[in-house]
Amino acid sequence: MLCKYIGPGWFIPATTLGFGILTICSAFVTDFSTLCAVRFLLGIFEAGIMPALVFYLSRWYRQSELTFRVSLFIISASLAGAFGGLLASAILRLQSFGSLHSWRMIFAIEGTATSVVAIISFFLLPDRPETAVWLSPREKDLAVRRLRSERIATTDIVDQFSWNKIRLGIFNPVVLSTSIIFFFDCITVHGVSFFLPTIVKTIFPKHTVGNQQLLTVPPYLVGAISCAVTSYASWRLNRRAIFMILCAPLTVLGYALFLATAQAGVRYGATFLPFLGIVTYGALTNSHVAANVVSDTARSSAIATNAMMGNIGGLISTWAYVSTDAPDFHTGNGLNFAAQSAIFLVAIGLYFWMKRDNKRRDAVDTAAALEGKTAQDIQAMDWKHPDFRWKM
Repeated sequence: MLCKYIGPGWFIPATTLGFGILTICSAFVTDFSTLCAVRFLLGIFEAGIMPALVFYLSRWYRQSELTFRVSLFIISASLAGAFGGLLASAILRLQSFGSLHSWRMIFAIEGTATSVVAIISFFLLPDRPETAVWLSPREKDLAVRRLRSERIATTDIVDQFSWNKIRLGIFNPVVLSTSIIFFFDCITVHGVSFFLPTIVKTIFPKHTVGNQQLLTVPPYLVGAISCAVTSYASWRLNRRAIFMILCAPLTVLGYALFLATAQAGVRYGATFLPFLGIVTYGALTNSHVAANVVSDTARSSAIATNAMMGNIGGLISTWAYVSTDAPDFHTGNGLNFAAQSAIFLVAIGLYFWMKRDNKRRDAVDTAAALEGKTAQDIQAMDWKHPDFRWKM
């Protein structure tokens, strides 16, 4: 919501720069209390980046196009998870970085690179198509008309900040249901990200650390490919709800296999199945909440709600895999099995509720529903407008 108020052209570079500077600061911590303080601040800046990027892209792309575009940076995060360890290993081969040595070099180099990109973004990232200096007037007009064609009861692409619309973006049945799906998914996503190396180590204890690190890469690559393919299909079919249903079963199967067998090969193979679905939910859920509101303001709070629920899920995941539960990790795998099963059920319920409510809206007399309302009142209705239909 702060991104909406300030403008993404400033908010995204500023947040990224703050994250980069704090990453550099991590290289100079000398005690645990300072480390905790820096990590806390890092979390604040990191939490705003993904929803801000989704919100920013929603100012450029139509509802059907958004899923695939969001998937591109979701994939980049997945690939970062795959190759982050390899990059860290390469940095550690350096003798020093200035006065820094060992693990401190990793934070300093990665933080410096992030800060440089953020500073460049201040000059290259426009708030919206109308302010993009690299678009011609004709291209700006086309970009605006594309988005305006999807608006109901308004021609504004970027509206004035309104607390009423903020509430409509949060207390929206599709937004809340989709956010619950993302909450459950992030329990799995963050759990896998944190503990995949530990899981691989318990499956292949005799492998070298380098080989164990390499064995964590293929599942991420599978997740990236699956996310791209599914999001592309979502774009072309202009459907998201059905894919939120279809992504869960393979993940459930993967955790069922992990719980049911002790064979190393089968268990390693089972780690691939969750990645076929869990990465894609980041693109599906964010674009789904963005599509099911009308105004720019409501969209900012809808995306923020989805991100908040995802972060809560990530917090829960930190207690899922404990060392005392090794090597089978029944608690963590059981939790993820339950979370993905819940996604399947919630997604099915949401799909049929949306279809039923759209039929109810078809029967509403629009003229009677809007009788006595001013133009301002009608514009403020957002998804409550009788002509609005839930985007499947």
